[in-house]
Amino acid sequence: MSNKNISEIKFQIELDDNRVPEKLMWSAKDGGVELEEAKAIMLSVWDSKAKESMRIDLWTKDMPVDEMKIFFHQTLVAMSETFKRATDDEKMADTMKDFCDYFAEKLDLVK
Repeated sequence: MSNKNISEIKFQIELDDNRVPEKLMWSAKDGGVELEEAKAIMLSVWDSKAKESMRIDLWTKDMPVDEMKIFFHQTLVAMSETFKRATDDEKMADTMKDFCDYFAEKLDLVK
């Protein structure tokens, strides 16, 4: 028998009759998360055979638009930080962060 560690992340999506998400829950036991509610999920998976990303983007029908804008901004900022760590391309990461600042300014997220 293998001695590998396995970690699992689960998403539970409650749908209405039209298959629109009403409730999003997620669990990650290794991270101490058990059926926590969320209003939106963005998940990207890289298919190395097809050389393309596959995405799942879900949000509940009661997700406020102003919170969605903040969610997008924070996701873009996190992506620029992840890009820097993954590629060590500081110049492009800085360019991405500049866009994040522009995005926040145009959406009036800057206080």
